[in-house]
Amino acid sequence: MRIRVAECTVRYEGRLNAFLPTAVRLVMVKADGCVAVHADGGAYKPLNWMNAPNTFTEEGTAWVVMNPKGERLTIEFGEVHFETSMELGEDPGLQKDGVELELQRLLAEQPEVLGEGMTLIRREYPTPIGPVDLLCRDGSGHTVAVEIKRRGEIDGVEQLTRYLEFLNREGRLAPVRGIFAAQIIKPQAKVLAVDRSIACVEVDYDDLRGADNDAMRLF
Repeated sequence: MRIRVAECTVRYEGRLNAFLPTAVRLVMVKADGCVAVHADGGAYKPLNWMNAPNTFTEEGTAWVVMNPKGERLTIEFGEVHFETSMELGEDPGLQKDGVELELQRLLAEQPEVLGEGMTLIRREYPTPIGPVDLLCRDGSGHTVAVEIKRRGEIDGVEQLTRYLEFLNREGRLAPVRGIFAAQIIKPQAKVLAVDRSIACVEVDYDDLRGADNDAMRLF
């Protein structure tokens, strides 16, 4: 990872043009090629970013990032206050808590809860940026990627969006739609999911466990 804290302007050219005037910002370039520009506020969300895959070049005092869609991010630097680079190594990934793991198991055994005719293809289906919780097939034969959380928030929708971007590049799977499943999904997350054409399903953990227990009974 490469990190630079510096005065900069940021110009995005793509679906919509955007411009950030001169200010001191944190710019990160990750090993996978993702570039993110942060201010000293706004929680975890960057002011602007470019997801991998892309091409990164240094042109004089500017960093220029372009992706295959033709989008372009130009970061023009002034005074540099701090810069460092280091290898972070392989990350083990997010470890789900017990409830999320159990929800994943229960929904893998009862995929019809997510939609009529839904069947499981595989749990923890791998993508280049990590595994999606469930890969399913709906009643029409289309592929569905399911991300499962205990509490559904915006970051979970963003995570599923990134998975879908990669899964839809696989010709044998595409088109792939998404389902965001959780016990409770926050209103802001629902709004973002609808904007990304992702379906939201709130599931009842106790009902799932009850159905699971009933399936194990002999009488």
